[in-house]
Amino acid sequence: MIAIVKALHITALSAWCAGLILLPVMMHIYGRRDEIKTQAGFTEFRWLTHYSYTCALSPAAVIAVSSGTVLIFALEVLDVWMMAKLIAVASMVLLHIWLGHLIVQAGEGRGTFRLPPVGLALLGIIPLIGLVLFLVLAKPGLQDISAIFPDFMQEPRGNQLPSRWDPL
Repeated sequence: MIAIVKALHITALSAWCAGLILLPVMMHIYGRRDEIKTQAGFTEFRWLTHYSYTCALSPAAVIAVSSGTVLIFALEVLDVWMMAKLIAVASMVLLHIWLGHLIVQAGEGRGTFRLPPVGLALLGIIPLIGLVLFLVLAKPGLQDISAIFPDFMQEPRGNQLPSRWDPL
């Protein structure tokens, strides 16, 4: 069962990472054409970006994060490298959301919205993908980094959650 979840996680993560790289490139190519000023060109740009984001990229992200969460709890992986990986994945999620925001702005701008340079998105996405791959494959011992935090930040305090944050 774990092997199936791992295969699902790797497949979805590969599709998500490929989409995070290709979507800014696609937005750059299609968003800067002269045809975007016509109704047909704008419709093609809007359809292509919207459906690639909502029908391919976002489901792959949800499946990758969900299956990764299942693997964390199933294998009980709570090492420092895993926490660093989760921070990198959370940053990838933020970039994913930013790309969705750009798609909405470009769609509502009807050709007048100025897309940021493609390198800006790729400048964040490619190092994060590399960092996730490094952390998963190398599983570096990051205890030295965690040692810089004071002791009170490394141990649970045993306090109850405030009532406003308690979901039950």
